[in-house]
Amino acid sequence: MTLPSNFEDLIIEAKGLKLYQKLILQLNKDLLYANIDLEFNEETLPTSLKLVLQETVFNLVNYKFSDYLNLLYIVDVSELKIKGLDGSDPLKLSEEVTFLILQREWQKVWFKAKYS
Repeated sequence: MTLPSNFEDLIIEAKGLKLYQKLILQLNKDLLYANIDLEFNEETLPTSLKLVLQETVFNLVNYKFSDYLNLLYIVDVSELKIKGLDGSDPLKLSEEVTFLILQREWQKVWFKAKYS
């Protein structure tokens, strides 16, 4: 599996394989496990998904850092990828982390669809 390199490619691939709703369900499941008070409707537009998740990540980084770390652990985002990000700009960091979260959730959904 080759992971999408940007948000647009991820959404195109998810919709093309008819797995976009499953991506949202997986994200909702992991947000619930991480005790993050956020749930997306299955019909949420990709742009809204990205913006709301990015705002949530931004707030977690700035105000609830332990909850942010817990979310990364629950989603299973690579520690090496997180350490490779530049944390000097919290807004840019939240955008990059949002993509890494969605990328990992996509990986989970894709593997489940392919191998189950």
